[in-house]
Amino acid sequence: MTMPAAASGERTGPARTDPALRRLTWILVLGALAPALDATIVNVGLAAVGRGLHTSVSVSQWTITGYLLAMAIAMPVTRWATERFGARRMWLAALAAFVACSAASGAAWNIGSLIAFRVVQGAAAGLLLPILTTLLVQAAGPARLGRLMSVASLPAVVVPVLGPVVGGFIVADLNWRWLFYVNVPLCLVAIAAARRVLPADPPGRGRTRLDLTGLALLSPGLALVIYGLSQATGRSGFAAAPVLIPLIAGLALMAAFCGYALRRRGQPLINLRLLRVRSYGASVIVMFLAGLSLYGPLLLLALYYQQVQGHSVIVTGLLLVPQGAGSLLPRTVAGKLTDRLGARRVVLAGLVLTAVGTLAFGWAGPHTSEWLLAGSLLVRGAGLAGATIAVMAGAFRDVPRAGVPDASSTIRIVQQVGGSFGSSVLAMILAHEVVAHAAVTPAARGLAFGTAFWWSAGFTGLALLPAFLLPRAAAGQARPSPARQQVEVS
Repeated sequence: MTMPAAASGERTGPARTDPALRRLTWILVLGALAPALDATIVNVGLAAVGRGLHTSVSVSQWTITGYLLAMAIAMPVTRWATERFGARRMWLAALAAFVACSAASGAAWNIGSLIAFRVVQGAAAGLLLPILTTLLVQAAGPARLGRLMSVASLPAVVVPVLGPVVGGFIVADLNWRWLFYVNVPLCLVAIAAARRVLPADPPGRGRTRLDLTGLALLSPGLALVIYGLSQATGRSGFAAAPVLIPLIAGLALMAAFCGYALRRRGQPLINLRLLRVRSYGASVIVMFLAGLSLYGPLLLLALYYQQVQGHSVIVTGLLLVPQGAGSLLPRTVAGKLTDRLGARRVVLAGLVLTAVGTLAFGWAGPHTSEWLLAGSLLVRGAGLAGATIAVMAGAFRDVPRAGVPDASSTIRIVQQVGGSFGSSVLAMILAHEVVAHAAVTPAARGLAFGTAFWWSAGFTGLALLPAFLLPRAAAGQARPSPARQQVEVS
């Protein structure tokens, strides 16, 4: 089986996307739905898991923390694994491991076994997401990235909103074990389809050596940073020892890796020299700041509807559906505009819409019209989707084909760290405001949430600055930048 016509990476800029490429995109997205869904529905059912396995919520929380840490550890090895074993083989192997661990998690006999299965499942998810990006970018070529990213971004944009609804219904009507069993049919269908459609790995792969020094620095560093950020939700925020110690240690290891990778003559675990490509470097910064615009506010929105307006988990999930619906609205238009006009204008418009859609929650209280908030969520979802599609397409426009696996791993790592950072910062702001307003009544809690939402809108505005560095022209209208040419030579 051969790659679609655009796999060569040439800037042909065709008017239409070839059917084989569309089919490949949808099958890869189907495989990515399960990891994206799993990361959200388990949060909703955490208390039910604790009751079912006769343990505390603090212990069962490790089913989520272990999953996230394993993802962070696995992501940096994706480039080496795909070069050593092939992208197709690694995609199928990671998806098979994910579905096996999903079934095993559903059948777990105690909390220890569940955590162990979740760690392996998280490692598989950490491989799947960068491989998805690598396969799509290499198959599409720069001129059609916008249209393909409009499909590829669905798990990242829509699932975090709709996942809690699914999780809420599972917890309310089924056994907690179905939080994990729900992945099994989805993954089996994805594996069967991928075996038929996924392009064959090219022959002649060499025995690429794994950069063990880089792995010893970067993977533990990422795990410590994400763990520290996950603990920064109390009143002490980042000043608490359980937050500060792993955070400092993790940042020190990551800084050591950056220095090592830039000095290394051979192939490092991740090639940081790609950040010299202006469009890619700007996209990485925007993706990090997007964590403050997407993942953090998702936490605030769910808590707002429960703690200020007094809704149940299921009703809260249903009230968040307009944001998911809004994410679907610009799917086709944003991709085509990105391919035609370049990423900059689409990202800027998307970020402005995201900020505007957040503002209503800055004034919202216990009795704010749910119709007004639903309209705001619709606008917010459309803005987030448009910005995400365009920034992912713009990120890879000037990246040389050989650098795509490194770039895919890096941008997924930044997305993961940015999401953890965004959730932690806004949770800390909310905790501070709850204390400052002595928020024991819904009205007082509304004021505390309002301040946190204003911060969220401000962080979205901050992402406008690096967005101005994104490509202004479409892929076929611009020559590779000097930085890209230098990366290709090196």
